[in-house]
Amino acid sequence: MKIAVMGAGAVGCYYGGMLARAGHAVVLIGRLQHVAAVRRDGLFMDTQSFQEHVPLQASPDASGVQGAKLVLCCVKSTDTENAAAEMGPHLDPDAVLLSLQNGVDNAERLQALLRQEVLPAVVYVATEMVGPGHVKHHGRGELVIGPSATSEELAKLFADADIPVEISDNVAGALWAKLILNCAYNALSAITQMPYGRLVQGEGVENVMRDVMQECLAVAKGAGVTVPGDMWQAVQRIAQTMAGQLSSTAQDLARGKPSEIDHLNGFVLRKGEALGIATPVNRVLHTVVKLLEARSAISR
Repeated sequence: MKIAVMGAGAVGCYYGGMLARAGHAVVLIGRLQHVAAVRRDGLFMDTQSFQEHVPLQASPDASGVQGAKLVLCCVKSTDTENAAAEMGPHLDPDAVLLSLQNGVDNAERLQALLRQEVLPAVVYVATEMVGPGHVKHHGRGELVIGPSATSEELAKLFADADIPVEISDNVAGALWAKLILNCAYNALSAITQMPYGRLVQGEGVENVMRDVMQECLAVAKGAGVTVPGDMWQAVQRIAQTMAGQLSSTAQDLARGKPSEIDHLNGFVLRKGEALGIATPVNRVLHTVVKLLEARSAISR
């Protein structure tokens, strides 16, 4: 199968690379420097179980999605509409898009602009770009997707590439569960520039995370979403399974790039305001990260 990855950052490179290793024709769509490195040497995957150069195609242009039957949309939440506009003219009519993005509404935003089927996916992977054409995997890698006519086929395709997939009847709840984890960790990791394992050892940190979680759960309940499982246990598990991971928000701030904070704690803040539910801890975390972004923009 030809598979395209729109937004070949850390997440896109990991899943694209795994699918290419399984024999699929994968094209990564990303920045010029990254594309040049992949075209020259392949994608270097430094994972917990192997280190190798994986040959695949790369393109700096969204026209690279042409002919793909599966498109993994891995762009930042801030770029969702732009990605849809760029991909739209080049997508095959029967292509299926899978949104591997942070936040809870990206698949809906893509679907509003595209006629092709768009499915949401919940991503649990710790990974980062070490340099152009070089992705490092710190742990996990499973996906959760919703039921559809193509779900079983997709689950098998990923399983054959050593990517576990769960098909859930409550994908909205699963998306909110991931959002809560991001809200608990991303801003604090960004503010401190600490990986998760060290972060949770800080005085008062677990209490702040618990407050964030409770606010998010209250907003989810107000929105009619049932979040599955023991959420506090899930929050604690992240520090154990992704101890060395810096949040994507932390990585963005370190590189002077805009983050997705408006679609994480900021999303909970806005949703809470619309529902009349106070979210003071999420408000503070969102505000501090926005201030750090503004400071970085001034220094540039």
